[in-house]
Amino acid sequence: MKEVTNKTLYVSDMDGTLMGADSHVSQRTADILNDLIDHRGLLFTVATARTTATVVPLMSGIHATLPFIILSGAALWNPIAHRIEQVQAIPPNLVTQVCAIFERHGVRPFVYRQHGNLIHTHHYGTLSQVEHEFVEARRYTPYKRFLLDDADYHTSDDATMLIFAMSHGDALERVYREVQHVNCSPILYYDNNDKQLALLEVYAAGSDKAAAVRRVAQLVGADRIVAFGDNDNDLPLLQAADHGVAVANAVPTLLAAADEVIGPNTDDSVALYLIHNA
Repeated sequence: MKEVTNKTLYVSDMDGTLMGADSHVSQRTADILNDLIDHRGLLFTVATARTTATVVPLMSGIHATLPFIILSGAALWNPIAHRIEQVQAIPPNLVTQVCAIFERHGVRPFVYRQHGNLIHTHHYGTLSQVEHEFVEARRYTPYKRFLLDDADYHTSDDATMLIFAMSHGDALERVYREVQHVNCSPILYYDNNDKQLALLEVYAAGSDKAAAVRRVAQLVGADRIVAFGDNDNDLPLLQAADHGVAVANAVPTLLAAADEVIGPNTDDSVALYLIHNA
């Protein structure tokens, strides 16, 4: 096997890419990554739309030393210092404007804000079944607090990192078209396990996985980036990389954009790629 030069940063999406069908990092993948990190100095991190509420537990078996790119690049999580860093905040006037667009289309979003090293997630109104399940799966965590029935959810002194909604039907398509005319970065995509469930994320202008991975590369002194992904929201990440890799289960747009296609996420394909190519 080749010696690691410590000049290449390897960054992987999590859901549908690094993790298997059970939405967890397999023991095989963890063992491979830990061996490469511990004995060959592999520069590895993840870039995900997830927050610390789920990223930290899911990555607990990895000997991570580099910042995790969370909220699709709106912030970094330092796993050594256990803190949120480099927040890309949406200006308060735009938060109000974007929330008003959602409401005009009958949707009340979740608003994610930095509160020290916690994430406060504000929401107002009745939760749909899918929203309720989303909240319950994340409610009991030391990294995140839900502030539900918050009539002032669109205003706060805390920095807003993300405005997020999920919905079946075409309401979010309409919101997305309108939000595109606001000075922010919206991403619309569909859930891998429920193709009818739309997910809309709105970030500060210029905030995405691509910008975040460049910041991490600069922090660690890497002069080359290799990125792995599976969904439309990974497209900026692969485009920013020197070498973009799609897993076989990726959506057609990402398969077309990738420099290389490897096996599916269910076969530990990212980890196996790193054994032979890092």
